[in-house]
Amino acid sequence: MTTKFHQPLGGNEVPRFGGIATMMRLPHIQSAEDKQQLDAAFVGVPLDIGASLRSGSRFGPRDIRANSVLIRPYNMATGAAPFDSINVADIGDVAINTFNLLDAVRIIEEAYDEILRFGIRPLTLGGDHTVTLPILRAMRKKYGKVGLIHVDAHADVNDEMFGEKIAHGTTFRRAVEEDLLDCPRVVQIGLRATSYGADDFNWGRRQGFRVVQAEECWHQSLAPLMAEVREQVSGGPVYLSFDIDGIDPAFAPGTGTPEIGGLTTIQGMEIVRGCLGLDLVGTDLMEVSPPYDTTGSTSILAANLLYEMLCVLPGVKHQ
Repeated sequence: MTTKFHQPLGGNEVPRFGGIATMMRLPHIQSAEDKQQLDAAFVGVPLDIGASLRSGSRFGPRDIRANSVLIRPYNMATGAAPFDSINVADIGDVAINTFNLLDAVRIIEEAYDEILRFGIRPLTLGGDHTVTLPILRAMRKKYGKVGLIHVDAHADVNDEMFGEKIAHGTTFRRAVEEDLLDCPRVVQIGLRATSYGADDFNWGRRQGFRVVQAEECWHQSLAPLMAEVREQVSGGPVYLSFDIDGIDPAFAPGTGTPEIGGLTTIQGMEIVRGCLGLDLVGTDLMEVSPPYDTTGSTSILAANLLYEMLCVLPGVKHQ
């Protein structure tokens, strides 16, 4: 019997400006029975109370979905045909506590415990980068320690922010302390700008991370870098966490902490496409803040990067 996979709603069936705003106009799946049939799923986490400067990423998941309507099923550059290969749907948003960050973190972890119990590989629409910590906690219980490819302008390894141990800038220090990461298989790409301490980026290096600062990426293709990254992080489960501020604000102004001198959209795609062949157990796209981008270009970019992430998941066929 031929397996029938979920398909995005086409623009010739219902106009792209009509219908329910799901990611790529995929079916919205809610029941446990239907989730059991999924290989991967888009899930939103509309949290921004962990952000330290500009809020608004709570509106990220909805705006990314709204701007995903133009994306078509087949990747003409890579030959990926995800909707002919694996079963994908949009399973909606995690119902976070918008007044209590620590409770929200608990809720997110429990939600991802459930998602992973179904064997789903989640593609997360953020939300500020606090969200990645509870996801990694859930990943640890399911897969053990994971390798990590982290694209960001910031290392997010602060010990605390305003006296708090949990915030969007502390995520990966907590992840190391909680033994969630296989540190020799961690790569951070795109770090740049200024810091409160001269040693900021070296904390990760001391843990065994490979840290690729933005200046090392300027004016060149990142395909050779990603060949090295694949070799470093292969051999086990890998998580991809992509903060949209890793991209230069000329392309992605709608974010909470923009930093000049960042990656281009092409380099962002090279990083994601360079993950092909890895055992990606989940991905996220964080820190899109639509109120700071009235054109929608940041959310359009985010939607396309999430699609590219889908295209490199294990099991996706390439024509």
